[in-house]
Amino acid sequence: KRFGVGAFDLDRNGCDYRNDTLRRDLTTKQLRETTPVCVVERGSLVDPYTGTEVSFVRGANPSPIEIDHVVALSDAWQKGAQQWPDEKLVQFGNDPRNLIAVSRGANRSKGDSDAATWLPPNKAFRCTYIARQVEVKSAYDLAVTPAEKAAMARTLASCT
Repeated sequence: KRFGVGAFDLDRNGCDYRNDTLRRDLTTKQLRETTPVCVVERGSLVDPYTGTEVSFVRGANPSPIEIDHVVALSDAWQKGAQQWPDEKLVQFGNDPRNLIAVSRGANRSKGDSDAATWLPPNKAFRCTYIARQVEVKSAYDLAVTPAEKAAMARTLASCT
């Protein structure tokens, strides 16, 4: 079974979900001039998880910007996805609601954590982050642990 990540599947616009996410989330960007023109060559991002600005250049190794799954794949697997058919795993792995461009360091810091064990250091983004987690978990009928639910409720209680 696979979540449809790694190579990032092509979507209906003929581009892969990674580049769609970069095009959506980068604040400045330069696209490839040759086919496929949807490929992001360079740009910058204000990392929503940290609030810091990060520059992106295609081919940098390691890339300073990664595509995170707001609801981590491992978390989803532990909370219901292990029972899904392959088609639903691929859908979840490539769902734009669950994909976000962030700094490599923030993505590594989060790892497979859920809301009970990790929140973005950028407190101004926490409400958006938790709202997206709730939206994705609800859409895919994923379980939420009591500790995770409490952390989500505490965070959302502080939102305006």
